[in-house]
Amino acid sequence: MPNHTSLSEFILLGITDTRELEPFLFAIFLIIYILILLGNGSILVIVICEPQLHSPMYFFLGNLSCLDICYSTVTLPKMLDNFLSTQKTISFVGCITQLHFFHFLGSTEAILLGVMAFDRFVAICNPLRYTLIMKHQVCLCLAGVTWMIGFFHALLHSIMTSHLTFCGSNHIHHFFCDVKPLLDLACGNTELNQWMLETVTGTIAISPFFFTLLSYFYIISFLLFKSRSCSMLQKALSTCASHFIVVIFFYVPVVFIYIRPTSGSSMDQDQILAIMYSVVTPVLNPLVYTLRNKDVKGSLSKAIRKQLWPEHL
Repeated sequence: MPNHTSLSEFILLGITDTRELEPFLFAIFLIIYILILLGNGSILVIVICEPQLHSPMYFFLGNLSCLDICYSTVTLPKMLDNFLSTQKTISFVGCITQLHFFHFLGSTEAILLGVMAFDRFVAICNPLRYTLIMKHQVCLCLAGVTWMIGFFHALLHSIMTSHLTFCGSNHIHHFFCDVKPLLDLACGNTELNQWMLETVTGTIAISPFFFTLLSYFYIISFLLFKSRSCSMLQKALSTCASHFIVVIFFYVPVVFIYIRPTSGSSMDQDQILAIMYSVVTPVLNPLVYTLRNKDVKGSLSKAIRKQLWPEHL
């Protein structure tokens, strides 16, 4: 791939320019990163090792935990390194690579949340055919297609961005390499890149969100008008609550960043929103699912007891 830039590296300005705050922020984000690894890693191990969790719902939950680990690893280690470094540089290739994996994993997670909503829709509205519709091969296919769409969507951005000409400042007003701050540094025509960001990325971000809302609309309608059972409605909503909370935490910041016009956005606001869906959401997901899901909570406590008191099991 030819390199059309005169810059060999960029400088990530990060979330603060106050040196005194950086050790404090380093400690906070290090703790958050460790919690992300421990929380999502625990769910992933439990979903794999516990036979009672070998169902479509937990298969997709395992995918979500894997995505959250990888997603946070794309940005947080470099952010932590920059808190302790005076250079804060990232190579051109490293920047494009970070951009690619950030959009790859982020768009994959957005689509996966829509797939998880479809799984809940089939389980509640068509329970007799659930095992037939959501058989193992179908789940593997859905997960595979989800990861592939995310990969090729990110590949478009990384190729298009790498072919831009950067002839001015190399200071990126962000804590990682994203399309928007790089477009601000580019010379020449960036209309196609902006169109891709607002249209293609916007569609990938918003379509699963509306699909999720539609799924829940049908679930509630089905329970209210067909089953007419308050106990079933309460049980179903309790089952879906964890997923819906995660959807809100993830989609709302993404929609604000990638649906707004590039020219009308603030980099400071974008950084806060990016922290929400790339740092806060991955650390909250395990907490939401373990506190609101009896099966996961039971399997986790069983695993802890097995480690602490193996002779009593």
